[in-house]
Amino acid sequence: MLEQVFNDMKDQAGSASAAVYDALRKKIVALDYPPGTPLARTALAQEFGVSLTPVREALQRLEEDGLLRIVPQSGTVVKRIDVAQLHETQFLRVATETEVVRRLALNPDPEVMARARAIVAMQEALQGNTEQMAMFNELDRAFHRTLFDGVGMASLQTILQRRLGHLLRCQRLDLPSEGKMADILDHHHRILDAIGAGDAEGAAAVMRSHLSGTISRLDLLRARYPEYFTD
Repeated sequence: MLEQVFNDMKDQAGSASAAVYDALRKKIVALDYPPGTPLARTALAQEFGVSLTPVREALQRLEEDGLLRIVPQSGTVVKRIDVAQLHETQFLRVATETEVVRRLALNPDPEVMARARAIVAMQEALQGNTEQMAMFNELDRAFHRTLFDGVGMASLQTILQRRLGHLLRCQRLDLPSEGKMADILDHHHRILDAIGAGDAEGAAAVMRSHLSGTISRLDLLRARYPEYFTD
């Protein structure tokens, strides 16, 4: 009985930690907490209605993701976008996602295609609405997650997602750019059209172009928002 109670307590703590982690990560990626923002454990515990333990565990995970700097006896702050890690993550993402769409094109799954097109349709409904950029980004991540699901590699996408924090923040800075939403939607349609046509190399080529947009404007973003990036 005592063992069961202890296990239940651990499960609840783990669930609370995951919830705090997810909420904080979304705020950091959406730039609601820009680089340099201090995060106080006590204040966060009060905000989320949890003890200090889940907060501490969540902050440690975010530090492992490279999004926070925890200084003992000093405090916790949101880190700047790490340019070196940005390039490393971009290389990894292009390598994995181009292979994902190649495999999908060789064996298109009608259910996966329907789900992906439904997501794109929801994105289209938000096009031009700058107040819905966070939702647009959430749908973008759902689109890519669906493609990973389609080749049975959902766990790989989860691993990759933890590496994408710096890149996602860079994309958030880039999204307000004129025509950016339209470009994303055009690429999503072209990726799905190539997959549906069984054109593996065509799908991979469009995906590579799709993933390279923000990186191609990195110098412009760094000049416009120098306080967000490492030197």
